[in-house]
Amino acid sequence: MPINDCHDITNSSEAIPLSERKSALTMGLLWLTMVASFPAVLAGFEWYRQGITLPQLAFCGAISVLLLLLYSVPACQLGAKTGLGYCRLGQTVFGRWGGALLTINLLWLFVAWYSLTAVLMAQAVLNLFHWHLPLFWLSVIFAFLMAFNNFFGFTGVANFARFMAAPVLIAWAGYVLWKALHDPVPSALVDLPHPSNLYALSLTSSFIIGFAVWGNEQDYWRYSKPGILRSAIPLLLAIVIGQIIFPLAGWFIARASGSIDYPSTLAFMSNYCFGGIAIVGLLILTADYFSTNDSSLFGGAVAVGSLVPLTHTLSVAVFAISGAVGAALLSLTDMTQSLSALVSINCVILPTPTIIMVTEWCLQERVFRSNSLTQNTNDFKQLPAVHIPAIVALIGGIAIGIATSGLISILDFCHFGIAALNAWLTSVVIYVPLRVHEYSHNKPLIEQYTQLEVDAE
Repeated sequence: MPINDCHDITNSSEAIPLSERKSALTMGLLWLTMVASFPAVLAGFEWYRQGITLPQLAFCGAISVLLLLLYSVPACQLGAKTGLGYCRLGQTVFGRWGGALLTINLLWLFVAWYSLTAVLMAQAVLNLFHWHLPLFWLSVIFAFLMAFNNFFGFTGVANFARFMAAPVLIAWAGYVLWKALHDPVPSALVDLPHPSNLYALSLTSSFIIGFAVWGNEQDYWRYSKPGILRSAIPLLLAIVIGQIIFPLAGWFIARASGSIDYPSTLAFMSNYCFGGIAIVGLLILTADYFSTNDSSLFGGAVAVGSLVPLTHTLSVAVFAISGAVGAALLSLTDMTQSLSALVSINCVILPTPTIIMVTEWCLQERVFRSNSLTQNTNDFKQLPAVHIPAIVALIGGIAIGIATSGLISILDFCHFGIAALNAWLTSVVIYVPLRVHEYSHNKPLIEQYTQLEVDAE
């Protein structure tokens, strides 16, 4: 059944058929809108204010992109190979209750991102048009408006990204970077102290990885045809544009402003990026923030449908209402702190389970010589309530990731390296020996059960 005619397929535990998969170009343009956003430009000029030099930014960006690809390509291929989403694969690897825990974590994080993006859009509109409307109500209105494309299923999300958002963002980013590169450097530029390379790497990678990693890549790339190059090339191009070009544009804009004062630089950036034409800014920000929330809502709606047997339309409605409530609450908080906290948490909580799923996939392919994960042969009712090795690895990885992120002040003495990488490596180091031991212990029983099935046939 075509996806266009069956929105409920997004809530199904069945694999997406190959005939319904999208092209690499469509997936690449969609992913571009998911990793390229105006906050990345803001991050670039914030890094300039922190004293990060252009060589440091280039080096740290390259390292971060490499880490992103090492994570993203296998995660996307897992979705493309199986045709299954994050929640269904989570149930297979973590057990029924463990999978439900992953789904709940995904839901509250995606609601938070959706709500924050709605508030950022409302703030941008108020600044562009100098309106004196309540941020509270405008954020709620945008939260509902941003749900529109999702009522048309994945095709609605992909088409908006392909035909509207991605071309606008590429053209705008290219124009801003070209303009900033050709502007003279102010003679009265403030000489900022430069941080160490290690600090610069920690600062930039935390944002790049935390912002560009979604964690549930399988929910989107299950709509792609399998093949490493089919995911690697679109991912590379999207990440370079979104997390290298966009921050570079912000860095050069900050240098062109000749100021390190945050409010004055923000005002300069708004005028610089949109040429002082409010309607142009509205068009660009609509393409940017609406496409980002399209993807957040799609992933959230899939998660809602995996917990409760709702149609895709009802799942979208439930998520949109939750996002509107969250936007109302976040509109009363400091957006800078909220964005920083979400980025720090996001790169640990959602991707770590995916790392464990990919590890299980590799073990089955290379060590156990099994294909139960990729062939989707597990009966949901026969899955264990909790898969202990996966849960232990998940808890250990998240604990190390949070402890080393600097998010908790009393754990500042643990703040080192790249928190996401610390979490991912910890989970693998814990999971592999536990899983291999479990397999070795159960292997005779598995072989006996298999032989009984053969004899019965």
